Amino acid sequence: MKEKIALVTGSSRGIGREIALGLADVVSAVAVHYKDNRKTAEAVVKEIREKKKLSASFRADLTKESEAIALIKRVEKKFKKLDILVNNFGPILIKSWEKIAPSEWDFILKGNLASALSCLKAVLPGMRKRKWGRIINLGYSRAEQLVAFPTITPYAIAKTGLLILTRTAAATEASEGITVNMVSPGLIEGGILPGKKNIPQRKLGKFRDVAEAVLFLISEEAHFITGTNLIVAGGWKI
Repeated sequence: MKEKIALVTGSSRGIGREIALGLADVVSAVAVHYKDNRKTAEAVVKEIREKKKLSASFRADLTKESEAIALIKRVEKKFKKLDILVNNFGPILIKSWEKIAPSEWDFILKGNLASALSCLKAVLPGMRKRKWGRIINLGYSRAEQLVAFPTITPYAIAKTGLLILTRTAAATEASEGITVNMVSPGLIEGGILPGKKNIPQRKLGKFRDVAEAVLFLISEEAHFITGTNLIVAGGWKI
């Protein structure tokens, strides 16, 4: 992993930040993406550089296909290539489904599904050329459960779609030396979903728990794992 270049979308805070910092321990450079808060993104860049690794921040609104494609190109230009893509960016809205405005539906679906698709398509040519790549999409622990989600409906729809996209890309890219997997967190400390009373382990997950799952799936030890959905949820709602 020492010569690999990684990009984590939505990595100025939260789970994305933890994944970026974790990757900095095993790769040579980590690109930090943000949409609005440059200051927090630069703080992550500083932490990565303190680990003696290369880093830079990149702004993009990933709900816009043109900006998603441009982001990948800018990272590749800066670091000469891009080996690992972690699609972490994904806004959530807690609101009764019938009260969600069309613009809100559009934003959540684009932010969680279309953004990942745009980044994935943009990064594949370089990975195919080098016959190596790791793509991780951040999901939601109940993405495989086709049940009612009255207060997070567009989010749940998008994450289920992302799982289908993950497995589709995994199947088509396996012969190219590229693995595509999903990591799906449950209830996490610092998240906006309800508390831990229904979690069998009786505790909330930590950002680091999610980052460790990502680190495993990008490793050489996981080279034969593709198309999987690794649920990090302490047994919640299984």
